Amino acid sequence: MKKIYVTEPALPPLDEFVPYLEKIWESKWLTNAGPFHHQLEEELASYLGVKHLALFTNATIALVTALQALRISGEVITTPYSFVATAHSLVWNGIKPVFVDIDPHTFNLDPKKIEAAITPQTTAIFPVHVYGTPCDVDEIQRIADVYGLKVIYDAAHAFGVRTQGQSVLNFGDLSVLSFHATKAFNTFEGGAIICPDAKTKQRIDYLKNFGIADEVTVVAPGINGKMSEFQAAFGLLQLKHVDKVLEKRAAIDARYRELLPAINGITVPALAQADRLNHSYFPVFIEPDYPLGRDELYSFLQTKDIMTRRYFYPLITEFPMYRGLPSARPDLLPVAHHVADRVLCLPIFPDLPLEQVDRICGFLASPRR
Repeated sequence: MKKIYVTEPALPPLDEFVPYLEKIWESKWLTNAGPFHHQLEEELASYLGVKHLALFTNATIALVTALQALRISGEVITTPYSFVATAHSLVWNGIKPVFVDIDPHTFNLDPKKIEAAITPQTTAIFPVHVYGTPCDVDEIQRIADVYGLKVIYDAAHAFGVRTQGQSVLNFGDLSVLSFHATKAFNTFEGGAIICPDAKTKQRIDYLKNFGIADEVTVVAPGINGKMSEFQAAFGLLQLKHVDKVLEKRAAIDARYRELLPAINGITVPALAQADRLNHSYFPVFIEPDYPLGRDELYSFLQTKDIMTRRYFYPLITEFPMYRGLPSARPDLLPVAHHVADRVLCLPIFPDLPLEQVDRICGFLASPRR
């Protein structure tokens, strides 16, 4: 039987992609802000309900550039419960991460812990919308306003998520999306920075193209973060199908929520309070009364060709480049450690048949079968 992974890319029919490739071949414009690049920026901004959007070759370069664009330095408060790129982007900018514990219900940065971590060197707050669940954007902004801090959201999981009547991407000073192949919307690899105004977007566009303003003018020490025409073309095709993709994800999420509550020892987090979610991931938590430990269950499911993921485990603060920081002490991050030690993300992707969801839940109900 084919292995079932946590997530697989949504792939539209190949014959629909061929006309895009033919246009690229005819134009011989492969990269450097070609026509598909501009079209995807415009269509994504419209679809997402944001003012300006700058495309990138991947989200990690976008995170690095977002910090550069706002001239962030010193210390930045962030979460230990995320993919390592969140913290790595700080280090690549010479910024010291200051880790703060997470909320036990949303798994996002806990606003109640932020103020105690602020020092004279703090310049920004760097939260993550974990699993696409919106952060407490109002409280984070209140704190930022009081202390004169910038807010950059790692919104890698938050494509299409809406809260308070608008895109979650409109909150903070900048938000960064990921279009990696495993995301709800993908461009093979890719990402974007959501910009509040045209001036900010112009600066970001310079920074992602070596700082080049024109043929003889370089205005900043930029990087090569441009999205190619191939990625942009694939994104345009994906955008035609994305609503259906999100509908399929929602149906799979609903099936899990129908079946899993009957299984003792597995906790299913409540759906987030939001106008629209994208069901990027389906985390569950393995409790002490479950017949197997979390890692035992992870290994058991692998024998059934069900490839789950302990996401996010280990915490960022457990890796050697971060564990020596004062803010990485485990006693300061009890909730994050408790969550990371129990989490298991189950498969969810648009082409996952509901009968396979039933099969997965059957193994969870009888894990020694």
